[in-house]
Amino acid sequence: MTYILLLEVVKGLFLKNINMIKITYFVHWTTTDNEKELSSWWYDVELSDLGIKQSIELKNLIKDKHFDVVFCSDLKRAIDSSKLTFEDDVEIVIDNRLRECNYGDYNALPSDIVEPMQEANITNRFPNGESYEDVKARISDFLEYLKNNYDNKSIAIVAHKAPQLALDVLICGKAWEQAFKDDWRKKKAWKPGWEYTI
Repeated sequence: MTYILLLEVVKGLFLKNINMIKITYFVHWTTTDNEKELSSWWYDVELSDLGIKQSIELKNLIKDKHFDVVFCSDLKRAIDSSKLTFEDDVEIVIDNRLRECNYGDYNALPSDIVEPMQEANITNRFPNGESYEDVKARISDFLEYLKNNYDNKSIAIVAHKAPQLALDVLICGKAWEQAFKDDWRKKKAWKPGWEYTI
């Protein structure tokens, strides 16, 4: 009996010292650019009427989930999505590290021009913009910040495509090429939040 009790105490101490942060990732809702088939990237576009409706509906879809804090990109579409879904329930913190990839000269151009260029710019920067590796560096810095400040918390993130792919690379260990291949947008496999643990 004493041996079993000792094992339970040791197990409890061990588990107590495991720092784990649960992340639920949400992508901002439909924008006016999305409806025009434009790729906004750093262009600060508004949510469309549909996007506003979707943000409000998400609140009901996730009503049973608890978050200690919500982090969102500093672009308006992410801020507005966050406010419409979370504002009355939890603190929202705006963080520019969660911004979309800066496509530089290609921001806000038609998606059929921009989308095929993404994988060619994993390490090469878009003219006057960033590479996906630059986004990965931003997200890596953000994750370190979470580890240092939000142990054992449940975090919501509202942001964009590139930061989510960077999480797939950093947390799930995927190569960029695999992250692009597995991207839910290609399969139209949206869901109300993607789970990550660090």
